[in-house]
Amino acid sequence: MTTDTPARLLQLLSLLQTPREWPGGELAERLGVSRRTVRRDIDRLRELGYPVEASKGADGGYRLVAGKAMPPLVLDDEEAVAIAVGLRAGAGHAVEGVEEASVRALAKLEQVLPSRLRHRVTTLQAATTALASGDGASIAPETLTVMASAIAGRERLRFAYRSGDGTPSRRLSEPYRLVSTGRRWYLVAYDLEREDWRTFRVDRVAEPFATGARFAPRELPTGSAAEYLRQSVYRRQETYEFEATFAAPADFVAARTPRWVGAPEPLDEHSCRLRGVASDSVEWLAVRLALVDCEFTVHRPADLVAAVRDLGARLSRAAG
Repeated sequence: MTTDTPARLLQLLSLLQTPREWPGGELAERLGVSRRTVRRDIDRLRELGYPVEASKGADGGYRLVAGKAMPPLVLDDEEAVAIAVGLRAGAGHAVEGVEEASVRALAKLEQVLPSRLRHRVTTLQAATTALASGDGASIAPETLTVMASAIAGRERLRFAYRSGDGTPSRRLSEPYRLVSTGRRWYLVAYDLEREDWRTFRVDRVAEPFATGARFAPRELPTGSAAEYLRQSVYRRQETYEFEATFAAPADFVAARTPRWVGAPEPLDEHSCRLRGVASDSVEWLAVRLALVDCEFTVHRPADLVAAVRDLGARLSRAAG
């Protein structure tokens, strides 16, 4: 019999999170208590916000149902390892649409993982590899989780950094936000030694660690980390505007182009226009537009029109 009420409630919650209905008698047998105790424990869980539904009958059953808010989960060892490995695999690459949430969830999970489970996750991660798309740099999940934890805890972050020309440096910063472009991760932070805001490519960061020194958040000049990153990147790179039309619905094109390219504008039910600002080479953008997999026409700039024409001719020659 489990006489420790908190431990028994956690065990009961773990059972209820299995997607099935549990008869009261079976729960009582599993927990080593009376059915009356099970009913009292169910009431306690409801008071804590867990939506437990009871069915009528000779041996009424219980099951956990969806509520207005997601209550805390109780995971067994295998479930915790599986989730951590999956989040690490996703967080290591800038996966468009779920990247920031993956890192936040991974940071929360690894904070409470026992050392024995953390070792299993690390061992499994080291023994496997993912086939990346090649569109962005791979990031160590530990780097992202250290940064995410420092941001959440408002702790100063120290790390080694390698600039674009390979120059090494050590940075002490007040981290503000992690931003994913869909291809790369960036850290927006206030650089204490340079006394100014900076953006850092996370794939160029090494040995990050939170110093434990707390700080009061500063106000970002643009108000948005994503907007600050956009302005920062465009200040450092030569950019150009482009325009193309596609013989496909706007939602079809949007699903096959990264967010940074821009949002297609519907022309009618069967075509759309894509306008945007790019900093990559016109050759790379020509390939990216061709991967949308439908007929399209590039209108500007002239260099992009020429790059698409050259790409088409090269592919035709390759086909014999």
